[in-house]
Amino acid sequence: MDLTSALFEPDRNENIFKLCDLIRETSFAIHCYHKQGHLEKVYENALAHRLRKAGLHVEQQFSLKVYDEDGTIIGDYFADLFVENCLIIELKAVSNLGDDHIAQILGYLRSSKIEHGLLINLGAPKLQIRKYIL
Repeated sequence: MDLTSALFEPDRNENIFKLCDLIRETSFAIHCYHKQGHLEKVYENALAHRLRKAGLHVEQQFSLKVYDEDGTIIGDYFADLFVENCLIIELKAVSNLGDDHIAQILGYLRSSKIEHGLLINLGAPKLQIRKYIL
């Protein structure tokens, strides 16, 4: 089944999990091939490239508006990757994920009103991936 077309089937929640599974598999393949030690941008380019090859719509350094509680735009930030117009991916190339990284992805989700996000660390000896849902 073509994942891109599957994303538009009625059960959107199931489809987002299929999308996340594909991204996890792709991230694992990148981690196995490139290992640790590269800059974040190298991993960003590799993941974007492989996801595009899989037929997904991927935006790099995608500007997302940050809203205040009353809906006023108060700024913007740049998501490392924005996939299929529904999933923020925040990439790291650090020895271990910390609370500040978690706060960052949760803040991005809350402020941009995007429901789903992945925090991926390709810089550690073992791949780290965490899924967040608002």
